[in-house]
Amino acid sequence: MMALLLRRELRLAARRPMDGGLPVAFMLLAACLFPLGLGPEPEQLRRMAPGVLWVLALLASLMSLHSLYASDAQDGSLDQLLLPPHSAWQLACAKALAHWLSQALPLLLATPLLGLMYGMQADRLGLLMLSLLLGTPTLSLLGNLAAALTLGLRNGALLNLLIVLPLAVPTLIFGCGAVGALEAGLPYDGHLSLLAALLIGGVLALPAATAAALRIALL
Repeated sequence: MMALLLRRELRLAARRPMDGGLPVAFMLLAACLFPLGLGPEPEQLRRMAPGVLWVLALLASLMSLHSLYASDAQDGSLDQLLLPPHSAWQLACAKALAHWLSQALPLLLATPLLGLMYGMQADRLGLLMLSLLLGTPTLSLLGNLAAALTLGLRNGALLNLLIVLPLAVPTLIFGCGAVGALEAGLPYDGHLSLLAALLIGGVLALPAATAAALRIALL
């Protein structure tokens, strides 16, 4: 059942290529604007690159959260998807995984190009990619929960940002801190371990919370 739900979500995402292309375009354009505002100093750009790219990945991955459940709720398919043998937990897991594959994974693949543009060295760029690989699924899980909590509300897109951004701060701090620790010659394993712990905790807790929020929203 999970495979069927995931296949459905990926097919819907493939029919709306702009939803996946817009976050990548936003990240690329915003990353190109930072050197214009900060100046062309290579050392400064290289030092700020991890934080800039992490913040842009966070904001870009949240751009389409408002439509995660809204379109299904409008055409009535969400009610059908929550009928047996389906379950809200399975739907929440499939939505989060499809969001990561269609929204966050393209951002992850675009990161090496931006890192090279900012002059990052190979080891720092590889660690940044690893931190994004561990951190972006947590962001998708948080966004999935926020989309369920704001389902049917006005200004849902703004509320999604207000819910997700504070909760995403630990992931952002540990993701940027891993690269900062490497640059300072300090161990960075702790940052990666904390990112992995946040991901495991999110996988265990957030789909169940999202399922409960969906049931409440459809009462």
